[in-house]
Amino acid sequence: MALKGNLRDFSITQLLNLVNLAHKSGTLIVERTNEKMWVCFRDGKLAYAQAAGEDASLATVLYKAKKLSAAQHRAIKERAGPMSDKELGLLLINASYMSQDDIIASLQSFFLQTMNRLLTWAEGLFRFESDLLPPDDKITVRINLENIIIEGARRMKELEQLQDEIPSLDIALKFADRPGANIRNVNLSVDEWQVVRYISPKNSLRQIARATNKNDLEIRRIVYALLQAGLVEFVRPTGALPPRYPAVKQSRATSAASAPPQAQSPLPASPQAQSRVLAPLQAQGRQPAPPMDKTEKKSLINRLINRIRSL
Repeated sequence: MALKGNLRDFSITQLLNLVNLAHKSGTLIVERTNEKMWVCFRDGKLAYAQAAGEDASLATVLYKAKKLSAAQHRAIKERAGPMSDKELGLLLINASYMSQDDIIASLQSFFLQTMNRLLTWAEGLFRFESDLLPPDDKITVRINLENIIIEGARRMKELEQLQDEIPSLDIALKFADRPGANIRNVNLSVDEWQVVRYISPKNSLRQIARATNKNDLEIRRIVYALLQAGLVEFVRPTGALPPRYPAVKQSRATSAASAPPQAQSPLPASPQAQSRVLAPLQAQGRQPAPPMDKTEKKSLINRLINRIRSL
C-alpha cells in the first residue's frame, strides 16, 4: 500500500529523511494546484527528478548547463528523433564531445534544482510508490540525501520567517511615494528586475510569481528585500495578470497518471541518425575521437568526417 498524505502534516524534509533512513527505492509524487513533481530514489539516494510540463531531456539539460549552445541544442532536438537519453549520452561520450563526468554533473545539478523548488512546498498531496522506478530511457544518478535534507530544513526555516512578514501572496504591490527617488538608479539583480517589471496594484504576488517563474520562497525573498529598501508597499489587488506561462493541468492521483512522463520506446540509433545528431556540434570546431574497435563506430566516425568536409 502506497504512503499517502498532505505536506501540511508531513513535510518534504521528513519524507526525505524517511527514505534516507530506510534506504527506500521508489517514486515520490507530489502535486498541488497546477503543479506536479516526480522524485525517484534507489536505495535511499536521489536518482531522478522531474516537474510536470518541464523538458527534462538530456539535450535540454546540457543546454541549461551551458554544455551546448542554443543552435546545437535546437539542431540536436530536431535530428535526434527517437534516440533516447542513454543513446545520446553514449554517442556524445564516444565521440569525445563531452565526458561522462560532464553529463552526470549536469544531470545532478538539474535534479537538485528541481528538488530545491520542491523543498519550498508547504502544502500539497503526496504519495510514495515503491514499485515505480525512473523511466528506462533516462540516465539516473546517485545523490546522497543528507545535504538535501539540511538545505530543505534551512529553506523551510527561511520560508517560515518570510511568511511572518508576507503572510499572503494574494496581495499586490505599488511603488512607494518617495519624491526624487528613481528605481532605475537602484542596483537590482536580474531576478529583482523581473519582479519589478510586474509591480502594479492590478497584479498579485502570486500572479507575479507565476509570470516570472518564481517559487514561493523566491518571490517572498525578493519582495521582502524591496520592502526593506522602502521601494514598494502593499496594496489591495485591483485586477488580474494573465499568466506568462500556461498552467499545467494535472488530474488527481490515479494509477495511470502516477508515473513520470515516458518517452516512446527508443529505436536503435543507426550511424546515419548518429551523424545527424552530432553534426551541429561541429560549430565548436572539435574533431571526434579516433574510431574504436567496433566496425559500426568506425563507420560513424568516417561518415561524420565526410560530413564535416562537405560543410
